[in-house]
Amino acid sequence: MKVYRANIIFTPSAERFEVLERGYVAVTDDGLVEGTYQQLPPHLQSASVTDYGDMLLIPGFADLHVHAPQYRNMGLAMDLELLPWLNTYTFPEEQKFADCAYAEKIYRRFVHELWMQGTMRSAIFATIHQEATLLLGRLLQEAGLGAYVGLVGMNRNCPDGLRNSSDEVVAGTERLMQELAASGREGYAPVQAILTPRFVPSCTEEMLDTYGRLAQQYHLPVQSHLSENVREIAWVKSLEPDAETYGHAYYRYGLFGQTPTLMAHCCYTDGAELELMKKQQVMVVHCPTSNCNLASGMAPVRTFLDNGVPVALGTDISGGNHLSVLRVIQYALQVSKLQYAATKGNKAFLTLSEAFYLATKSGGSFFGKVGSFEPGYAFDALVVDDSYLNFAGYSLLNRIERYVYLGDDRDIKHRFCNGKELAEPKM
Repeated sequence: MKVYRANIIFTPSAERFEVLERGYVAVTDDGLVEGTYQQLPPHLQSASVTDYGDMLLIPGFADLHVHAPQYRNMGLAMDLELLPWLNTYTFPEEQKFADCAYAEKIYRRFVHELWMQGTMRSAIFATIHQEATLLLGRLLQEAGLGAYVGLVGMNRNCPDGLRNSSDEVVAGTERLMQELAASGREGYAPVQAILTPRFVPSCTEEMLDTYGRLAQQYHLPVQSHLSENVREIAWVKSLEPDAETYGHAYYRYGLFGQTPTLMAHCCYTDGAELELMKKQQVMVVHCPTSNCNLASGMAPVRTFLDNGVPVALGTDISGGNHLSVLRVIQYALQVSKLQYAATKGNKAFLTLSEAFYLATKSGGSFFGKVGSFEPGYAFDALVVDDSYLNFAGYSLLNRIERYVYLGDDRDIKHRFCNGKELAEPKM
């Protein structure tokens, strides 16, 4: 048993922070939280305690929608909407990952920054390239980070250099599953495969059907994009005229909650699509930085929460301009306040505890018991030195608020995933 002492802050529910001033968290040898305590209980009196003094101890962050091959393009082409942005900048960059030497250079930097930003779990789009995707999975394993990694499928409305077949999707996904399982590090958080049809416009009916069969055969999770942009939605309607909504286009192929499913953006999800998401418990991944940068829209997060639809947060680089989940929390709060103003107060804006919950326990739930310090949860944690922000008289709730709005990666002094402290990965 290991015991850590610090100012412990987490969100067992979206409605509130749990705060233990100079409290203790006990972690089993398997990397699970045994309990949190204000005072050290008798059964832990003989345990060795690592004391982090007046620092904050918070759950590690979860980024549920991120494009690793777009890392080099962060901050570029922010004057374009989604579809021109894809064709002009994104697709040409992703074609470069046919070269494994180039892929390794970019992916090493990407994995290092995930670690740096305190992102202990992530759901990642790679590219169509098998070798580069396997390389990304191995680099995540070496770093000790937990992740789902997806070999992307695209066979229409895309450059020839980014086109693969359904047979290649099957072979590549099966290989990814097997090799990641075989090369996993015992005791570390797993890196696993996730089915990744890019979005309906890039996949024929035959490819979507193949993905649905893979999901059923292996009970694999699914990630894709949904209702991000008005022109995109109209395009999907022309490609899938028999589907009632964009979401139904995935559902008819077994890719919308039949297995655990992430759908990024959902800026225009309502009506029948919302009802289907609720029924299928499809997780919305809210990407406010990307949605602002690409002029896509504002996801109705309050509506999702009020209807019992699970929500997580995503950086969505390089639509998003930063790999920091902390910044995404800020944007999620600010965008919700714009929606509050736009609806003349009819839709309540997000509270700090709600946004923090989305970035930790809610996003972590896609990986199991992750993102909280409740008993039985994986000990994913960040030790944060906020001393330069900490003026006399501030409560711990004041301090976590200031950290969310003013902090950055330089404040993170220790990072834990699945109970293990992670060393800095090689660049």
